[in-house]
Amino acid sequence: MEREKKTIELESGAGGEKSNSLISQIRKNFAVSRKWKNMQDDGAVFDLGMNNVETPRQGVSTASNKLVFTTDAFIVDPIFFPGGDIGKIAMCGTINDLSVMGAKPIGIGLSLVIEEGFPEEDLQKIVASIGKVSAESGVPIVTGDTKVTERGKIDKIEITTSGVGLAKKIIGNSGAKVGDVVIASGNLGEHAVALLAKRFNYQTKIKSDCQTLTREIQSVAKYLTACKDPTRGGMAAVLNEIAEKSKVKIVLAENTLPFSKETVALSELLGIDKFSFPSEGRFVATVQPKQAKKALQILQKFNAQAKIIGSVEPGKGVFLNTSLGGTKKIDVPRGKLIPRIC
Repeated sequence: MEREKKTIELESGAGGEKSNSLISQIRKNFAVSRKWKNMQDDGAVFDLGMNNVETPRQGVSTASNKLVFTTDAFIVDPIFFPGGDIGKIAMCGTINDLSVMGAKPIGIGLSLVIEEGFPEEDLQKIVASIGKVSAESGVPIVTGDTKVTERGKIDKIEITTSGVGLAKKIIGNSGAKVGDVVIASGNLGEHAVALLAKRFNYQTKIKSDCQTLTREIQSVAKYLTACKDPTRGGMAAVLNEIAEKSKVKIVLAENTLPFSKETVALSELLGIDKFSFPSEGRFVATVQPKQAKKALQILQKFNAQAKIIGSVEPGKGVFLNTSLGGTKKIDVPRGKLIPRIC
C-alpha cells in the first residue's frame, strides 16, 4: 500500500505553532551564514564594517553601519478593508519589520503577481495606496517585478515586498531582561477586527490599525530591550517568542490589556482568542524599568492608548494575572487561526 503523502495545512501559514514548525523544517535546508546575524528576527542584519555610510535618504545617520534586510508576502481577504488595502499593508508591514529592529528603512522592492481579469481600477487603487505610504514615509520603491498569471492560478492579487534599512543599534527579540516593563504602543488586534467585520458583515466603527511605525520606534529606541510587531499570531505569538529567546517569563495584568471593547466583543462572538488577533501598525516592547515612564510619555504623544501591560520576571513562558486573582498561561496559538489576513 502506498504511504499517504503529507500535505501543508492552512494553519501552517497563520503564525502559530504549526507555522513555527514549518519554518523550522524549511530552514534546515539552508546553509548558515556567519556574516549575517539575527536571521530569526523580523530582519537579518549585515554589519557593513565601516563607521561612515552615505545614504540616499535625508535623516539617516552616517554612523548607521548595520544593514537590515527583510521580505514578506501578502495575501489578504478582502483586499480592500476599513482603513486600508493590500497595497497599504504590504508597504507598512515591510517598513515595520525593519523599524522594530531599530532600522530606518531606505528602500523597498515590490513584486506584484496579478490574476488575469483583475479590474484595472482596483489595481490603480492598490498602487495609489503603495505610492501614498512611500511618499508619507519617505521610503522609495527602488526595484520590482510584475507578473500576470492565468485566471484561477491565484486569487486576485499577491504582493511581495522586500526592504532594506540602516541601523546604529539593533533591537532584537532576545534582549528582554528581568525587571523590564512591557509596553504596548496602542490597542491591539484592530487590523483583525476590521477584516473579520468586513468578511462577516459585522457592524463596527473600528478601522485597521495599519500604519508605519518608524517615527514611534525611533523616538524610544534607546530605551527598548526587545521589540516586535504583533502580526500573524498576534500578541500571544510575539510575547512567547520574546520570552523564549530572552529566557524570561512575561506576566501581563488583565486590567491593563490593550484591547478595545469592540475587539473583545468580536473575539467572543466568533470564538477566536483575542490574544491571537494580528495588528499591522502596533508594537509591543520591553523597556528598561527606569525609562518606562519616559518611554510611555513619548509613545502617548503618538497614540493616547499606549500603556504598560506587564512585566518581565524570572522563569519562562507568558502568563496573565486575572482580575479574580488567578493566573492563566498564554500559549503560542495552536489549531485554526485566521487565514489570509496579512
